[in-house]
Amino acid sequence: MPASWLQISVRTGAANIDALSNFLIERGSPGVVLKKNGVDAFFVHSRADASLRTDIRNFLGGIAQVSSFGGKPRLEWKIITEENWQHSWKRFIKPRRVGNLFWVTPPWLKPPNFRRRQVITLEPGMAFGTGTHATTRGCMEFLELAAERQRGGTFTALDVGTGSGILAIVLARLGARAIWAIDNDDVALTVARENLRANGVAKRVHLSRIKPSGIKRTFSVVVANLTAETILRVAAALEKKVAPKGYLILSGILHKKAGEITRRFAVKFKTVKCKRAREWQTLLLQRK
Repeated sequence: MPASWLQISVRTGAANIDALSNFLIERGSPGVVLKKNGVDAFFVHSRADASLRTDIRNFLGGIAQVSSFGGKPRLEWKIITEENWQHSWKRFIKPRRVGNLFWVTPPWLKPPNFRRRQVITLEPGMAFGTGTHATTRGCMEFLELAAERQRGGTFTALDVGTGSGILAIVLARLGARAIWAIDNDDVALTVARENLRANGVAKRVHLSRIKPSGIKRTFSVVVANLTAETILRVAAALEKKVAPKGYLILSGILHKKAGEITRRFAVKFKTVKCKRAREWQTLLLQRK
């Protein structure tokens, strides 16, 4: 383990968080903590700290020029010694009650004894989706609703952009008969594979790097927690994957973009329900 770490905290608008998180991970952070109005990231403390800070300042300057966020992003950093490392980053990862059925927890915390809730254990890693982000929670809640609407019958599901694999785990716990989980990021697939294994559902999920257009079947439920721009780009492929009367759950959408997404799918889908959490919107659509 490194002797010390550089903790970088950035406060910015919600619209910048995903781009900033991706940049910090690409720059070498082994993981980031998403907060309501910013991101915390950790880097191995080294002689390259000054260069890293310069790169991050330059990146923040670039997004500030095109962002609708009302203020200038704030950057802070501090050095964390080895003896404080475990406590420093683990304190950000909290267990969370999600929807009516699930409790999401990191593996180092013992979950309470539940009568009804199912425990999902996730190892935080370099992949999106720990149950703390509003878009992940929205998807989980709508997956519960879509499963209920199957009237107890078996259903199939596709998770597009699986990230940590949390939504594929939810689908397995909800009783999906066949589950595909796809992502174009090799790191995400590695993290998802480990989380699927840790939750005892690895054999029930087909994990792949394939694109939606490469899958030659349809599904009762399709969920895509991406971004509005990516959803629009792959909209035609997503539409084709949803079976007649099937459900399409879309998230990662900033509220101001939700109308554009709804209009794009309006010809073939009706809107069943919308959920807004702060700046984010999740949509539950059903094929007409």
